[in-house]
Amino acid sequence: MLYIVATPIGNLKDISLRALEVLKSADLVACEDTRHSKILLTHYGIKRPTVSYYQHNRVTKGEYILGLLKQGKDVALVSDAGMPGILDPGYHLVNLAIKNNIELTVIPGPAAFVNALVLSGKPAHEFFFAGFLPSKKISRRNKLQELSALGCTVVFYESCHRILAALEDVQEVCGDRQVAVARELTKKFEEVRRGPAEEVLLYFKKEKPRGEFVVVL
Repeated sequence: MLYIVATPIGNLKDISLRALEVLKSADLVACEDTRHSKILLTHYGIKRPTVSYYQHNRVTKGEYILGLLKQGKDVALVSDAGMPGILDPGYHLVNLAIKNNIELTVIPGPAAFVNALVLSGKPAHEFFFAGFLPSKKISRRNKLQELSALGCTVVFYESCHRILAALEDVQEVCGDRQVAVARELTKKFEEVRRGPAEEVLLYFKKEKPRGEFVVVL
């Protein structure tokens, strides 16, 4: 069985009892970054074999993991944070398992964009998750142009290094649209700023942006 296990996005207590049971019993834990996942595993006293599975080794390690699954082994797939398969190479392993008729299931848990969407107060009955916007200004503005025409709530991720540029582009392309910007979700310094794009931009120009950001338009 391939278990797709959601892990905390910040607070280590945000993990389900079922997830802990699976991690404790799996024959192997496939990690996006074994060093990062060791923090969680050590915190809960879990001592299981681990293997790295990330974008650049997904082909070779994917075949290795598939071989173990075909032998009847149980493998737990985890990402650095949140749900594997969302903006990480986990979906390649999921597809590999499906193509080879390997049984698989999801152990649900947190996802940063869902937390931010709910905290934003924006309509959530219909929304579009855009992942990370392009890093280059022209491409980012073109993407925002497309997103602003959707007519529904839009959610995307951004790094602390590009959040100011992204908010400037939101203001330029979308006008003074109401936004919500969440950072460090579930962590000690969790913060959500809501208001017109210009107002939120000015705030983060005064307060140095730190942490991982989710923007909701």
